[in-house]
Parts: sequence; C-alpha cells; structure tokens
Amino acid sequence: MDVKNNPNVKAANFDGQKIIFDKNYPDSTSDEALIRVNLAGICGTDLEIVDGYMKYQGILGHEFVGTVEKSQNPDLIGKRVVGEINVGCGVCDSCLKGMERHCSQRTVLGILKRNGAFAEFLSLPEKNLHVIPDSITDEQAVFVEPLAAAFEIKEQIKMEPQWDVAVVGDGRLAHLILQVIKSSCPNIVCFGRHKSKLESLEKLGIKTKIGIDSLDEQSFDLVVEATGSNSGFVDTMKLVRPRGTVILKSTIASRANLDLTPTVVNEITLIGSRCGLFKPAIDSLATGIITVDDMVDSTFPLEKFHEAVEYAKKPDTLKVFLKP
Repeated sequence: MDVKNNPNVKAANFDGQKIIFDKNYPDSTSDEALIRVNLAGICGTDLEIVDGYMKYQGILGHEFVGTVEKSQNPDLIGKRVVGEINVGCGVCDSCLKGMERHCSQRTVLGILKRNGAFAEFLSLPEKNLHVIPDSITDEQAVFVEPLAAAFEIKEQIKMEPQWDVAVVGDGRLAHLILQVIKSSCPNIVCFGRHKSKLESLEKLGIKTKIGIDSLDEQSFDLVVEATGSNSGFVDTMKLVRPRGTVILKSTIASRANLDLTPTVVNEITLIGSRCGLFKPAIDSLATGIITVDDMVDSTFPLEKFHEAVEYAKKPDTLKVFLKP
C-alpha cells in the first residue's frame, strides 16, 4: 500500500515478516473501552518483535496515552488514560490472585493475541485504564508503562541502602530503572556504551562508566541487566558478587549460547522482571520525583513507522514516539 497517497491509514499491522498499513482498528461494538490513541512509544520489545520475538502478528505497540471515546462507564468518556497491557481470563488462579500478567490465557497489548497502540484506536477493559492527571503531558504519560516496569523491581526485592548496585545498559528502560533504584540505593553505577546517553544520566547525579575493569568485577550486590543483548548478560555476570542478585529486564529474541555456569558456581539469585503497578509510576511523574523530559527524542507520524523504527534502533536514540 502506498501510504503517502492514502489518507485512511489507521494501523501498522505486522504480519510476522513486514509492516502493512491498513484501516483495521478495534470494533466499536466491543464491550471494552475504545480509546483514540494520542501518542504511542516505540520500545525495545517492539524492536525485538519485529526480529521474531513472541512470533506475534497484529498491530504492534503497548506504550500509549489516549482519550476514551466509548465506555460503559460514562465517567471515563473524554478522559485521558494509559492502560495496563495484560488482560487475563478472569477465572484462573493467577487472575483470582490479582496476577493477570501471569494468566496462561492472557492477551497482551501489542505483544500477544491483542492488537496494540500503533493505530488510531485500541481497546482495553475499563479496569485496565488509569486516568492521567492534567499535570502530566502526553509525552510523559507514554512513559508510565515502562516506568511501572522499573518500579516492579522494588516490588520483587527489598533493597538495602548500603548495597552497591549496577545497571547494565543505558537505553530507555535503563534510564528509568536507574532513577527508581537511586531513591533506595544511592551507591549506583550505570555501565553503558553511548557517551550522549551517559551524559544525560550524569546530569541526574548518576555515576556512569564505559567498560568494566578488574575492580568492578564481582563487586555489586545487585545488578540489573537492561541492555536488550546477550552480551549484556555476560557483563552482568562479571559484575555481580557471589551470592548476589541479578534482575533480568531484557526481552531478547534469542538467548542462544549463554553460559549459565557462573550462576551456579557463584550461587547467584536470578530474578526475571516484567510489568509493574501503574500507580507509583503515575504518582512519581505527577510529583516530579522521576523526570523523563530529557528522554524525549523524536515524533513520527504513524505512516512513517518504518523510518521511526530505524531511527529508534540507532545507538544514541532514546524515546521515539508515533502519532496516529
């Protein structure tokens, strides 16, 4: 389809091999809320899906802010919202325990059996929606979902203020994780590769390093891997001290040929970490405890999705937005 000559492009639909622009969007007769997407963000998971992660087919995108156009709750209509991306079956043990993100029958916005946010419209159950206060801009609101994922680390482990902490990676998610952890563990270092990204972290008072030296090895109580690469895992295992803790945040299409022997020998605790609660993320943005404005990079119209993805892949790029 020649999108330049087609004013009716509604969605960027991924067929498993390529993006096809079409007019598909959620059925307005659905019993879910219908949201007009104001702005959507491209994240590392989206880039991994394009490379084959999850074998997903459908409309990509799970970071968004939008305006409710249809809802069974009249108080939601016209409100600006973000949305939790996991939708469970509602009847299994995981759902009944409030862990819909682990429901075996779940759908996940733009990731698993549910069309996502790179479209003019999307639909989600009303219980998944969170109204955004006026003090938070659209650009800031798109960060709620990944920021909630950063806060999930604090839900999973009790952090001790005397810990030495390292975050491996200097990308979009790493920036958020560093800010969240710094409030509990001031002795934190970011190990990255891109000078411009590290400079923006240094402005926030975060210590940064390029490369690992002998003094760094096995010297950190907690290491968070947020690189989106296999090599990041190798670096992470170099940094963590024996009986330390590693948080794995990256979703990678392939983790082939990773050597887990050091994990056993050094008795490392590995914790996978994914989605998190939205309230602390929204509150931290509203109060200014977490700042994201310096992470805003570029905004592309939806029909320039391919250009946006290529730009998002560049090493020095932080957050790239799509505007339907």
